[in-house]
Amino acid sequence: MNVIAYMHKLTILNHYPSGNHMQTINMQSSQPLRLLKTIISPELKDNPALPIALTVLRVAVGIFMVHNGLDKLADIEGFAAAYVEVIGLPFPIFFSYVAAFTELLGAPLLALGLFTRPAALGLMGTMLVAMYHHILVAGLSLPYLELSGVYASVFAFFLVNGAGKFSVDRFLNAWLGKLIANRTLRRLESLETSYQASDAEVTEVESTSK
Repeated sequence: MNVIAYMHKLTILNHYPSGNHMQTINMQSSQPLRLLKTIISPELKDNPALPIALTVLRVAVGIFMVHNGLDKLADIEGFAAAYVEVIGLPFPIFFSYVAAFTELLGAPLLALGLFTRPAALGLMGTMLVAMYHHILVAGLSLPYLELSGVYASVFAFFLVNGAGKFSVDRFLNAWLGKLIANRTLRRLESLETSYQASDAEVTEVESTSK
């Protein structure tokens, strides 16, 4: 009986691959599932291409947004009459200039990744006002809301996320971090010196009183 069982085991081992071959087969069989898992992964934090993709998005949106400010300045009175007066804001010329310069200044800042969150906040504000105007004029019409809605969504993302890895903000943030650390260190050293001087003075007074 033991001989029969042993021969059966040898037959199984000879029939199926073992060791590295079995591991290779398992990896090959799971490759489609691994690929599918990567495709549907909600976040790719370790993906080196992610900072590049976000930079491309930020720069593209910033560049494309500039012409909106230029168009407003080209006909500021027409924009004020067609947009600002329609939504009922006072001082339509003034707010038209505010919108135009917000886009003219905010868009390049966003593209550079410089003061990205304030720039994104201002730009998102102009797009939300544009969406409100479209709703007043055409109701909840997706074709009218499409462009301003997409822009507002992108600006909201950069308002929350920040500029990303390839930006001026990153270098400014690192510089400010070093500056704060140096000032904190100097403050601690100053406090330590003051404490030592005070301690020495107390010791001297005590020794004199004795």
